[in-house]
Amino acid sequence: MRGLALPLLTIALAVAGCTLGPDAERPQTAADTAATFVNAQNTATPATDLAPWWTRFGDPTTSELVELALENNTDLQVAAARLLEAEAAWGQSRSTLWPKVDYQVTGTRAKSSFVLPEMGRRTIYSTTYSDGISVSYQVDLFGKLKRTRQAAWANLLAEQAARTTVEHSVIAGVVRARVQVATAERAQEITTEIRTSWERTLATVERRYRSGLVGAVDLHLARENLAATRAAETQIAASVKKARHALDVLVGQRPGTGPLLPDTLPELPDLSPVPAGLPAALLDRRPDLLRSEMQLSAATYGIGAALADLYPSLTLTGSAGSSSDSLGDLLDVDSVVYNVVAGLVGPIFAGGARRAEIDAARARADAAGAAYAGVVLNALREVEDALVADEANQQRLEHTRRRLAEADSADSLARERYSRGVEAFLKVLETERRLRSAEEALITTRADTWNTRIDLFLALGGDWTLPQTETDKPDAPPEGIPTGRPSANPKSTETKVSS
Repeated sequence: MRGLALPLLTIALAVAGCTLGPDAERPQTAADTAATFVNAQNTATPATDLAPWWTRFGDPTTSELVELALENNTDLQVAAARLLEAEAAWGQSRSTLWPKVDYQVTGTRAKSSFVLPEMGRRTIYSTTYSDGISVSYQVDLFGKLKRTRQAAWANLLAEQAARTTVEHSVIAGVVRARVQVATAERAQEITTEIRTSWERTLATVERRYRSGLVGAVDLHLARENLAATRAAETQIAASVKKARHALDVLVGQRPGTGPLLPDTLPELPDLSPVPAGLPAALLDRRPDLLRSEMQLSAATYGIGAALADLYPSLTLTGSAGSSSDSLGDLLDVDSVVYNVVAGLVGPIFAGGARRAEIDAARARADAAGAAYAGVVLNALREVEDALVADEANQQRLEHTRRRLAEADSADSLARERYSRGVEAFLKVLETERRLRSAEEALITTRADTWNTRIDLFLALGGDWTLPQTETDKPDAPPEGIPTGRPSANPKSTETKVSS
């Protein structure tokens, strides 16, 4: 055994630290071809720190709802559980750094029966007691265990990024739901004002009809408009309740039992202009990009693990204990037994299965690389779209306010002229329709202004001007495992050996 151990240890030391397969490198994508975004036109001083962007809207109620959702949202609870599962898998992969130690205590009572010539059947009873400790350790000759640990670490970072993605989505959903509730409530207020106005108008038309100043057509039209307004008021009231139900679910409350909200949403404060030369490096904060990159890293490390299966594996095992037919003799030196084994196992023929697994691992890495490039392109598109929509909505809001002012003046003048018998009732109906359309357009444009700025914050992975906030990170991995944000290059899938 001593003569065998020395060559095996020599081989183990010679190849110790060798790791097969490509290392993780970030591939070149469309985000690397330009330092800034095309549609960032205004002037401001950019900063790249991540911040609680929802506070920029100046609404304390929204911030309170976000905090409530972060505590109670069920989607976040699911994501947190998956993160714990990934942490457990990472802990399991780290166990390969250490030998496995087991103990065993047994007691055996046996009966043997046999026939001896000229002696007949004989029966023997025996009792055996044994105890022992066994130790086994797999030497990572070609880096399979190391690549497995690296892949587990990348998967852990991917799950952490997935949880952050869900968190951002939940926050955006809360803010959008808050905007939707406020928009529906404002629409309800406008409809109530319109109904009150039509009630007064109908009273005027009825009085003029009784006086013979207008015909029955005006009377029926006035009644029809009042009935339509009341129907719209009922429909909008239902939409308010449904919007509140959606918000209740987001914050983890039973629908209809959520927190009370202010009657209206405050005017959107003057938002800081989007910085000129907004750095494309802000995309590095997006958790969906980080998740895709970590999935690419895990797939790349899988190539090395598959390559290592082509080479031998060395396992060292040993056991020691005692065995005796009496409990009292277990501690006797003559009862001690031990066993030491060094096993070197390597493949000879598997019908091409191992080579096929390497090809499959490389294909998974290529697929993950293409998926990462697609995620980057989509992120760039989302930012550019949000920048365009943000600028367009600012201009649209200004024009819609002017439209509402003119429609209100026209409606007031038409009603005043109709009451004096100067204007036809159809003109009152037309100005009323235009006023209502302008009011609806204004509240819709305000909501769109909120939502497009939400889209921009999500596309950038956060704000660009507030101080940085610390985020939870997994514990640092041991030596040899990538920290922070590793990345992978699917094109580099040839066999590499690093020592």
